[in-house]
Amino acid sequence: MKKNKYEIDMCHGSIMDKLISFSFPLMCSSILQLMFNAVDIIVVGRYNGSQALAAVGATTALISIFTNFFIGISLGANVLAARYFAAGRDKEMSEAVHTAITLALVSGIAMVFVGLGLSRFALELMGTPGDVIDQSALYLKIYFMGMPFFMLYNYGAAVLRAVGDTKRPLLFLAASGMTNVVLDLLLVIVIPLGVAGVAIGTVASQMISCILVMRCLYRSEGSYQLRFSRLALKPFYLKRIFQVGIPAGVQSTVINLSNAMLQSSVNSFGSVAMAGYTAANNIMGFLYAAVNAVTQACMSFTSQNYSVGEQKRMDRVLLDCAVLSAGVAAVIGTGAYVFGPQVLRLYTSEAEVIQCGLEVLSITTVPYFLCGIMDLIPGALRGMGHSGVPMVLSIIGTVGVRILWIYVFFPHHRSLFFLFISYPVSWIATILMQVVCYYFVRKACIRHLRNRQAF
Repeated sequence: MKKNKYEIDMCHGSIMDKLISFSFPLMCSSILQLMFNAVDIIVVGRYNGSQALAAVGATTALISIFTNFFIGISLGANVLAARYFAAGRDKEMSEAVHTAITLALVSGIAMVFVGLGLSRFALELMGTPGDVIDQSALYLKIYFMGMPFFMLYNYGAAVLRAVGDTKRPLLFLAASGMTNVVLDLLLVIVIPLGVAGVAIGTVASQMISCILVMRCLYRSEGSYQLRFSRLALKPFYLKRIFQVGIPAGVQSTVINLSNAMLQSSVNSFGSVAMAGYTAANNIMGFLYAAVNAVTQACMSFTSQNYSVGEQKRMDRVLLDCAVLSAGVAAVIGTGAYVFGPQVLRLYTSEAEVIQCGLEVLSITTVPYFLCGIMDLIPGALRGMGHSGVPMVLSIIGTVGVRILWIYVFFPHHRSLFFLFISYPVSWIATILMQVVCYYFVRKACIRHLRNRQAF
């Protein structure tokens, strides 16, 4: 099945080494992107002060809410493309790819108008302090101008991941990220545009990564080759993308709504706490990037093996992914806890901001392997085409616990440390429910595999 050096044969041979070969470039891509995003925060915090740092940080949860629904849908494109690719159904693969890219373009354009129209209103709903809301709204409006580029890159990268290619997206992000760093330094230090300069740099870097991934798909010789004249929203493939993607997008959006509510609780402590949370949240982003890379591998490997009826191999994929995810999270999480003070000093020199960041890190980093396991099981279920039930359980376990924590327990113990205890508590609750779900869905899938060909 493997046709070029970038593709991975997920259905034959050893598993762990291929999981690492798939996950490591994807992990590096995500971490590299976060490092470039961290440069945004570091530059604006160092050269424009804690208010500017808080202003950028206040937008994080909102950006996630607005974008993650469509990014979740891209998982549907990944699963569909992986199945067609493994089964050698070239015509269907091509039509699915063109439908996915068209969907990315349409959703990206829609997000421009949503972001421009609702940015300030949403910030006001979150209780963003008056001393930072103007800068936050400006940052959001500029950021959302780059949504078409952002969406096209992510959907294009989802297609490449479906065939095992995580190496070229890493190179594309490296090129766009370096552009982002140069523009940050130019537009914040040399030309003092503040948060606007950081936003402009981000949009420009998204445009470069978009161009590179579209060029890659255009020049590909396989069934996922892109031709702009064939772009169309074909209902047959759109429906199948939505079957997996919409529940994943809804889950991600609702979870980020709970994070926005948590951001509102952080906002109640003032701009110093907001700045500390911004820095700590950026560090936690590196942890999430590491475990999410393994989740993406689990989904792609499960989807390909499900399409060819490799039941035992699917089970081994989940087991190996659990070992890999827990190991990576334990190492990086412990490192983030031990070296937290030193890392936070990269973001700011203000002692009060660092102390607030340490409060957040002290309860979220070491147990972060739980988050990896929590996301891994839904990833395997999506690979088998089941996305609805894990969505509901994730919302109940993650969002439900955090809302309960924010409104029932937190008012009686007001501290950042106590607020963020809700993270590991919600992870444990969700894992317990997802394990039960996986047991029953797996039994149903085994029966299904015995009586049909994939899709």
